Amino acid sequence: MFKHLREEIDGIIARDPAARSRLEVVLCYPGLHALLMHRIAHYCWDREWKLLARFLSQAARFLTGIEIHPGATIGRRFFIDHGMGVVIGETAEIGDDVVLYHGVTLGGTALHHGKRHPTLEDGVVVGAGAKVLGAITVGKGARIGSNAVVVKDVPAGASMVGVAARVVVPRDKAETNTFLPYGTPCGDIPDPVARALSGLLDQVGTLRRRVEELEQERSGGILAEDPQPARERATADAGPLGPC
Repeated sequence: MFKHLREEIDGIIARDPAARSRLEVVLCYPGLHALLMHRIAHYCWDREWKLLARFLSQAARFLTGIEIHPGATIGRRFFIDHGMGVVIGETAEIGDDVVLYHGVTLGGTALHHGKRHPTLEDGVVVGAGAKVLGAITVGKGARIGSNAVVVKDVPAGASMVGVAARVVVPRDKAETNTFLPYGTPCGDIPDPVARALSGLLDQVGTLRRRVEELEQERSGGILAEDPQPARERATADAGPLGPC
């Protein structure tokens, strides 16, 4: 138990530059407190001590602001940064080295008693305020941006932003292996919708220039064939009585 506890503490220190010592982490990190109480509650849940397990989870919620259902399965070196407002549902499954920021919800979208919460594979980062809903799978090493709403499976290594979330950095990009604060690319985000709109605007601009060129060519052809002004042509066509 103490070996695993040290591993959890070292994992927090490695991923949070604000952590200055193990003692500080033990005393001041609600994510660690919630995780330790969840380990105990999950132990009780597995042994059918359901009421005690729920009581411990509610006590942890009261003390830390983090609600983890005792039925949730959580791997090693799990880190909840800041933590306030995090909700993890009963059938959620979380792999190793996963990071959640404050306000994250791993929620269910069904009323049955089977699998209805998401599965987060190893190395996933979920940014602040993100909602991952339903019995979906977030692939290994994926990044979920802040305030994103994810309702479909996420490929391994991808970065997702938006409502509903969409891939902005594909799995084959090296940037997904680097640190992304709050799971969100903070540079020039290659939004696929923005790229599509930009392409349409470029096409519209090209078509507009071509239409102007054709109009100029047509106007030039008319003047070359008949240099007589339009008013004089109208008078001549009208005859001696003038235009009707």
